[in-house]
Amino acid sequence: MQQIPLSLDQVFTVSELNSEVKWLLDTQFGSIWVEGELSNTMRARTGHMYFSLKDSRSQLRCAMFRNDNRRLDFTPADGQKVLCRGRLGIYEARGDYQMVVDRMIETGAGALQQKFEETKKRLHAEGLFDESCKKTPPEFPTSIGLITSPTGAAVRDVLNVLQRRFACARVIVYPATVQGQTAAPSLVKMLQIANKRAECDVLLMVRGGGSIEDLWAFNEEVVARAVFNSELPVICGVGHEVDYTIADLVADVRAPTPSAAAELCSPDRDELAFGIQQLERSLGRQLQKRFANERNQIERLQKRLANVHPQNRLRQKIQRCDELDMRLRRLIANRLQQVGQHSAQLQRRLTMLSPQHQITRRREILSRLHSRLTGNAVSRIQNARQNLSGAERALKTISPLNTLARGYAIVQDKDGKVVTKSTDVGRDDSINVRLASGELAARVTDIRGEKKPKTESS
Repeated sequence: MQQIPLSLDQVFTVSELNSEVKWLLDTQFGSIWVEGELSNTMRARTGHMYFSLKDSRSQLRCAMFRNDNRRLDFTPADGQKVLCRGRLGIYEARGDYQMVVDRMIETGAGALQQKFEETKKRLHAEGLFDESCKKTPPEFPTSIGLITSPTGAAVRDVLNVLQRRFACARVIVYPATVQGQTAAPSLVKMLQIANKRAECDVLLMVRGGGSIEDLWAFNEEVVARAVFNSELPVICGVGHEVDYTIADLVADVRAPTPSAAAELCSPDRDELAFGIQQLERSLGRQLQKRFANERNQIERLQKRLANVHPQNRLRQKIQRCDELDMRLRRLIANRLQQVGQHSAQLQRRLTMLSPQHQITRRREILSRLHSRLTGNAVSRIQNARQNLSGAERALKTISPLNTLARGYAIVQDKDGKVVTKSTDVGRDDSINVRLASGELAARVTDIRGEKKPKTESS
């Protein structure tokens, strides 16, 4: 039975312990510089970068956040030797010991990268990368060899692609180790066995992605020479699109991924079916076109034979005679019509120049002028009558005779002046009184003055 601590002060939770260790690392070390080789470099979508620093015996996990790594003047990649400044700590969620880097300086390529460049340079000088030495894989392979780990994801990806695209091809898997110390000898052995058996039309040597250490077996010189010496075409699909190995450069065809390698060696079943359908349709169109051309040729020959037949030529001559006869008749009719029109025009001109026609025209003009004159005279008389009638009505309106008709009279003295006041005449003066009908001669016997209006006093 395990002993329970007597004091609860000695018990930590995981979070408390991680926090204490983080505080100790941060206070004891502060900001430090560490030199090492980059490995497992990864950049997240947020912009933060995660990687490992390693040497020949150990490695250290690191994180460099976006605000710090955006100031880098180079692109960090696996195999580069760098100098990093940061603070030690713990990623508390997992309890991982790590270094948070705030500055990185490139100091040179790592040992593996240097070895890669040296091997690449030497093999290139020997001509192992020459395009003239590369073999062309068959377009329709009947058997495909697959050199890879039988338990990795790459073999499943390749088999899925081949099953989907070209299921009729036989696939032979040559199991090999693709990582570690035994990987290179295993790959060389499988290449030699496949060539010795000669049971495949093409070989696929594939592996999934990983760090430069994980893929290093494909950079070994023995593997590169085995690929170069292979009598069968070799398609190499190692890692991801950004991964390049020596085996990729020596292989007859380099594929960016294992799935792409499977696609390069297998025609697409759907595309083949579509191509066959297109060829069938094209062949059908060509046959139809050929039959149509032959039929048209026969019809042209039949027409030519019919054209040279005597009966046909006689019919053409008869038709030509009928055509000329109708043209002659039309010309004669048109000519007669033109002569008739010209004769009618001359007749109209002669009629226009005839004296009888001139007399008739003058009479018509004289008749129209007489009618216009009579109309104007009648109109003038009617207007004068209307004006006279209006003047008469206006005169009657203002005439004093109308006043006389109502019982009034006009008194004139002996000189004919109108008498309007009693002082205009004297006693015994003769006056003339004009009535509405007739006149009276009278004598003034009495003169009465104008009546004055009565005042209040009177």
